Amino acid sequence: MKGRILCVDDEDIVIRSCRRVLGDDEFEFEAAQSGIDALKQIDETDFDVVVLDIMMPKMDGIEVLQRVKESHPDLEVIMITGLSQVESAVKSMKLGACDYLTKPFDPDELKLVVERALERRRLLQENINLKTEVSSKYRFESVVGASHSMQEVFRMIAKCAPTNSTVLLTGESGTGKELVARAIHYNSLRKEKSFIPVDCTSLSENLLESELFGHVKGSFTGAVSNKRGLFEVANGGTLFLDEIGNIPVSIQAKLLRVIQEREFKPVGDTRSQTVNIRLIAATNKDLKAMVQEATFREDLFYRLNVFPIRIPSLRERRDDIPALAFHFLNAAAKELDKKVSEISDGAMNVLGNYDWPGNVRELENVMQRAVILATDKAVRRAHLANILGQSSANHLGVPRTGDELKRIKKAAREKSVESIEKAFVIEALKRNGWNVTRSAEETGMQRANFQALMKKHNVRLRGGDEVPDESNPD
Repeated sequence: MKGRILCVDDEDIVIRSCRRVLGDDEFEFEAAQSGIDALKQIDETDFDVVVLDIMMPKMDGIEVLQRVKESHPDLEVIMITGLSQVESAVKSMKLGACDYLTKPFDPDELKLVVERALERRRLLQENINLKTEVSSKYRFESVVGASHSMQEVFRMIAKCAPTNSTVLLTGESGTGKELVARAIHYNSLRKEKSFIPVDCTSLSENLLESELFGHVKGSFTGAVSNKRGLFEVANGGTLFLDEIGNIPVSIQAKLLRVIQEREFKPVGDTRSQTVNIRLIAATNKDLKAMVQEATFREDLFYRLNVFPIRIPSLRERRDDIPALAFHFLNAAAKELDKKVSEISDGAMNVLGNYDWPGNVRELENVMQRAVILATDKAVRRAHLANILGQSSANHLGVPRTGDELKRIKKAAREKSVESIEKAFVIEALKRNGWNVTRSAEETGMQRANFQALMKKHNVRLRGGDEVPDESNPD
């Protein structure tokens, strides 16, 4: 897309010179010969860069710059100045101009400065778009889940997000606790600040303390310079401590002080630093049991457990499996550039009845692998058998409740019917030399209905009407 340039100068010769350099196929060039006219055009048109003379009658370039930055702070402005007005040019830089040129300027220099301004604007816009995309991605309405248990999680997010309360997320590994933490952050008043995640299981005790609180040079072997801790980095934003149940007791005491006093000391420092953060913690452990075992501080537990949210396991929200499966299917197909957009009934039956010990994270991985294995537009039962193992793909699970018993009985009946239907079609075709018309007539079915059963069970004929193609079993 061409960059749109506005040149503002009261001298015709300067505008003509700029037009010769910038008025080619690479840019869209427009001009104004007064500050008032320039402001009007800027309000009516989306310009990328303004080339603005400082010395103009009635309204000089400095005043125009100030008014432009008030109403269009993202617009890049390049000032034109004489050799005697360099001081004014420096002032304009402090007011938000991105660069300046002194008269007489070289055409190549003008083009270079404009191209640099356009690149700066492009990067700025990409950054804004990325922030918007990230914020949109983590709106809690965008988190996949229509089940009652997930709707309750959404309600809890909506209640706590606008506050500064400490949140404790609990649930099995892979349930999406970090996704919920990000949703809380990006729906809070701190969303313009940093979200800093920390995996408390990945660092040793000494490294974790330094990582969280920072250290000063010489505080321990290898501390060759001062280092900012993540509490300091997250100042003003949100710090997410994942798997907090793995933090050593010695670090727990220091963490408690930060939560209570809003201050900390870097390792080896004698001075305290204040901090303003929102803390979200997560764990797949039973912290209450750990308190009883004296492996987790009771006072820290109550400081963290201000607003608890439990994330349900995937087997507790089976109604969400189809939507999640298609969500991950579409994401994987896009990433891998494959035209896979369907999940067969047999494959969906496997997904719905598998217990998912790895929860949502496991489902995401399975769908990505299934898309890789798919040879046409659909993920099929055979692909999942390849990934989960044949026994898992055929296993309907052991019911734990009356509702689960009903669901599994229904799935078993459907599975039995599917097997009988498929065998019925194949045997009819075998008896009739793989001729669809004769097979339909013999079984007393309409040809279209017989073909519909063939399609349902993916029974295809290869080499005319000779043998059934079951290379993509449901």
